[in-house]
Amino acid sequence: MNMIVRADSLTGAETESAPTPEEVKAAREILRRYEIVCSDPTAPVDNADQTHHVGVDLNRTYPQSFVVDAAYKASLPDLQNGPESLIKGAKRDIQHVGISNFRLPLTYKTRSGAPISLETSVTGSVSLEATKKGINMSRIMRSFYKHAGEPFDLEEMGRVLETYLSDLESLDARLQLKFRFPIMKRSLRSNLEGYQYYDVALEVVQSSRDITHIFHLDYVYSSTCPCSLELSEHARQERGQIATPHSQRSVARVSAVVNGDQDIWVEDMADLCVAAIPTETQVMVKREDEQAFAELNGSNPIFVEDAVRLICDGLESDERLGDFRVVASHQESLHSHDAVSILTSGPTFQQTSHDPGLFSSLYHTG
Repeated sequence: MNMIVRADSLTGAETESAPTPEEVKAAREILRRYEIVCSDPTAPVDNADQTHHVGVDLNRTYPQSFVVDAAYKASLPDLQNGPESLIKGAKRDIQHVGISNFRLPLTYKTRSGAPISLETSVTGSVSLEATKKGINMSRIMRSFYKHAGEPFDLEEMGRVLETYLSDLESLDARLQLKFRFPIMKRSLRSNLEGYQYYDVALEVVQSSRDITHIFHLDYVYSSTCPCSLELSEHARQERGQIATPHSQRSVARVSAVVNGDQDIWVEDMADLCVAAIPTETQVMVKREDEQAFAELNGSNPIFVEDAVRLICDGLESDERLGDFRVVASHQESLHSHDAVSILTSGPTFQQTSHDPGLFSSLYHTG
C-alpha cells in the first residue's frame, strides 16, 4: 500500500505514515464501486460482493421495468456526502454552495391584493463546514416545492429558508427569487395603456440566526444630458442653428434592506423611482405622447450623479427601508462608453471591490 506523506506538527519535516483506517475503507469502497482491479480483471472487487466483475457483458437496453427497493436504494453510492477523507483541495468553510436558476412558476402577493403567477428563477445556497465533503443539492429544490403552492413574499421566503436549513443541517443560508413583474402604465397624453415590466429580485439571507430581507428592482428611464441641453439651446439662440441634446436609455438598480416585518410592494418601489426620476421609458405612445416625452426630458435633465442622489432621497424618506445601494448606468448616445455611478448607505452594501460584470448586467434590451 502507498504511504502518505505528512508534515510533522512540531518540526515541520515531512514524514511517511500509513493511511488511517477511514482512508483505507474509503479507498476500497471507491475501488469496489467502480470495479477497478489492477492485477486480475476477472477477480471479484470485494469479498462482500462476489457478483460484480470487470469485463462482463453489460446490458445496453434501458430497463423500464426495473423497480428500486429499499435495499437497492441503500446500496447506491453517495460521494457528494462522503467522508472527510474524500475532500479535494483546502479543507475550508464554504460560504455559499447550492443551486442557481432553478425555474418554476410562483404566485406572488400584490399591493392590490390580487395574486399574480410569474415564472421565477430561484437561487438557493447554504454554508458548508470545512469537515463536510458536500451537500445534497436536490434537497433545496424539494424543500422549495413544499411551499410552492403558497403566495410568495419576503415572509414566506423566510419559511422556505428555515425548511432547507433544517434539511441540510446548516447555519447560514441565502434564497433569492428573480422575476419580471408587470405593472399597467398609462401614456402621457393619449391615455393608452400597456404593461411595463420590472426586473425584480427578492432576497432573504440568514447568518448566525440574523435574518436580512433585501429588495432589488431595476428601473429603466431616459436621461437627457444637462450640458448637452444647454449647448443645444446656445446654438439655437446665438446662431439660429437647430440642435438636439443627447439622451439615452438608462438603468438604475435599486437594492434596499426591508426593515423588520414591513410590507414593501413592487408597485411601491416602482412609484418611488418614478417620483425621483419621472422620465421612465414609455410603453404605448402616439405623436402627442412622443412630444410630451421630449418635453418631460427637457424639464428633467440629469447627470448620472444626479440620478443616484435623487433615488437616494426617496429611499431615505421611506421608513420601511434601511441600508441601500443605487447603481446607475447612462448608456450614452454621445460617447462610445457609459457613464456610471454607485451610492450606498449603511454597512450591508459597502464593499471595496465590485463584480467586474456589474455594469454590463444593467443593459436592458426590451
